[in-house]
Amino acid sequence: MTGLATTGAACHPHESGPLVTYANETRRRRTFAIISHPDAGKTTLTEKLLLFSGAIQIAGSVKARKASRHATSDWMEIEKQRGISVASSVMQMLYRDHVINLLDTPGHKDFSEDTYRVLTAVDSALMVIDAANGVEAQTRRLIEVCRQRDTPIITFVNKMDREVRDPLDILDEVERELGMPCVPMTWPVGQGKSFGGIVNLRTQAMTVFDSGSERLPQDFETIPLAEQAQLAERFALEWQTAMDSMELATGASPAFDEEAFLAGKQTPVFFGSGVNNFGVMEVLDALVDLAPAPKPRTSNLIVNKQPVVKDIQPEDSAFSGVVFKVQANMDANHRDRIAFVRMASGKYTSGMKLKVQRTGKELRPTSVVTFLSQRREAVDEAYAGDIIGFTTHGGVQLGDTITDGANLQFTGLPFFAPELFMTVILKNPLRTKQLQTGLDQLGEEGAIQVFKPEIGGPMLLGAVGQLQFEVVQHRLKAEYDCDVRLEGCQYTGARWITADTPAELREFTNAYPQRMALDAAGTLAYLCTSPYDVRLAQERFPKIHFHPLREHAGLALGSAG
Repeated sequence: MTGLATTGAACHPHESGPLVTYANETRRRRTFAIISHPDAGKTTLTEKLLLFSGAIQIAGSVKARKASRHATSDWMEIEKQRGISVASSVMQMLYRDHVINLLDTPGHKDFSEDTYRVLTAVDSALMVIDAANGVEAQTRRLIEVCRQRDTPIITFVNKMDREVRDPLDILDEVERELGMPCVPMTWPVGQGKSFGGIVNLRTQAMTVFDSGSERLPQDFETIPLAEQAQLAERFALEWQTAMDSMELATGASPAFDEEAFLAGKQTPVFFGSGVNNFGVMEVLDALVDLAPAPKPRTSNLIVNKQPVVKDIQPEDSAFSGVVFKVQANMDANHRDRIAFVRMASGKYTSGMKLKVQRTGKELRPTSVVTFLSQRREAVDEAYAGDIIGFTTHGGVQLGDTITDGANLQFTGLPFFAPELFMTVILKNPLRTKQLQTGLDQLGEEGAIQVFKPEIGGPMLLGAVGQLQFEVVQHRLKAEYDCDVRLEGCQYTGARWITADTPAELREFTNAYPQRMALDAAGTLAYLCTSPYDVRLAQERFPKIHFHPLREHAGLALGSAG
């Protein structure tokens, strides 16, 4: 069976030599993440995008926790129990002859690391906002990540069928929080019980709202704006109010500027109700019409201790990609691991020889797949922008660059220094081997950060949020049959460390042996018990470099080596 990536593939008469280009295929790709605060309706919107593209036939309900159906993008047992997304998931669909790679991210702040890493693998983001609550805390953090990367953002204001805030107030808040102008693409007529529908400024027509979660786009009535009299009579006060506020909004907003949007300098805004399938098709069309195709990606390589920077073009003939997520035990029957790879250039074909740049070893996956959440399809070919999964039994880590031979190194995958630590105590000592396997795999996939103290003793778990500990404890029990107790410890932070010479590093580690630990990637870290520890250690050892991001430690090691 072949994944969607092959559907409608362009013919390439020059399959060898330097003239091969995959521009036709890369132009068809759209790769984006859905971001939001918890409960804004992100997972529901994901379902409806899949439904409207024809990727699934029936949408699950996150709220119906006791039902047999669950949201397609929430596959872990703990997600089904809690009704929340705790892991990002990947889905591919075909719409209007475009291959759309959709990455659904956890909304909960405790899993922000996973979301940050997903945002390095996409070309745009769809931000979902609850119309009653406006821009919330977690959304602000995600916006900041998008802004750092100049990621284009499309905004969807959800739940307009409820009693919500005035749309002008919402736009004003979004503009303040994003630090960029909003450009309305649709505009609501009424809200809550008097919600009449949306005016589509792109098509100059009004789509009339009708509640119901089973409706499809063709089921909604559409009235051209040319029939003003009919609309004014039918929707009365709501119509007049909407026209007045829409005039204010469009008058105060700039015209849509494609360059400004692609540079992350303005956001098109859509209104609707995801649970009622309303306003969703307009967003899906915008993703095809407005969102960018894959962009060049910068490769940083250290040659003779000097950084060499090169832009890798998506249409280049050579295959390259970066591992932005590793997931263990997606298939409980096979105990496998899937390395999620964002293709940056070239074409993947079945059976091609690939190399992991970090180790120089050949990558030999048992299978290569595309995804519809936990449902997988074997893929014969894929192009830049696609997300493909390499099924492996190890040897691949988060941040690894995969190529068909070229010497490249992509960077930018964030590992933040954890702020919470717990000690792992195994209840049954006979399960030590299983615990080690579980911690190795969960550490590799980034579900939690695992630290092994250099002087021995129990393993330490480091997390950004408390819920990460609960999920890992649950997964150790369910997936590795390891019942563990987590206990507090004295550590409150960590910094990855490097030095200009091995002698300087040795002197430092000898001074603080009890503070040294290796993480899942074998990178040396200094454990802190107070905010002052790093400052005091830095004063004592001025030639030691303390890194709050692991990737910075990796770059420093590369240039030193």
